[in-house]
Amino acid sequence: MWVYEKRLEYPIKITRPNPALAKLIISQYGGPDGELGASLRYLSQRYSMPYPELKAILTDIGSEELNHLEMVGTIVYQLTRNLSEEEIKKSGFDTYFVDHTTGVYPADANGMPWSAATIQVTGDTITDLHEDMAAEQKARTTYDNILRFCDDPDVKDPIRFLREREIVHYQRFGEAKRGTERSFKFFLERFSLHKSQ
Repeated sequence: MWVYEKRLEYPIKITRPNPALAKLIISQYGGPDGELGASLRYLSQRYSMPYPELKAILTDIGSEELNHLEMVGTIVYQLTRNLSEEEIKKSGFDTYFVDHTTGVYPADANGMPWSAATIQVTGDTITDLHEDMAAEQKARTTYDNILRFCDDPDVKDPIRFLREREIVHYQRFGEAKRGTERSFKFFLERFSLHKSQ
């Protein structure tokens, strides 16, 4: 189903290590509103969507979220590669380092491992689309918060790109929700008309 291209959706070339920033950004890898949860949410919800167009939107966005997961992982890796013991201690990265060294592990900024309890798949079209819109806004907020602590342009540029994609996804889910509501309303009106005859 997928064709993997060995390139990121947006180039990432970070030259200065910053483990403290990596510890914040890791939340978009495995935090409650991060890319791992987004990809699994959408790729799971698509099975119960009643319209092929909705399945396609969820597959497209879910696949893109996998690429965003790879981008966030790359950012975290580049921010933590070749750290000295002093840099690890000074930045507070030692608590992460003890368990994961500089491996990219799905956790939030506090170190809590990723959990499927942070996502929802109800099987109800409208409910799931509302969930998806909310998820995109929460991810945008997390990227906004990361940008508040980031002064490295090599990191800010891809984070801004990821933030912009959250807005696009929110818009696509909004269009899908409105289209679904119109279709459902049409069905109800038609059903009511036939029932009254």
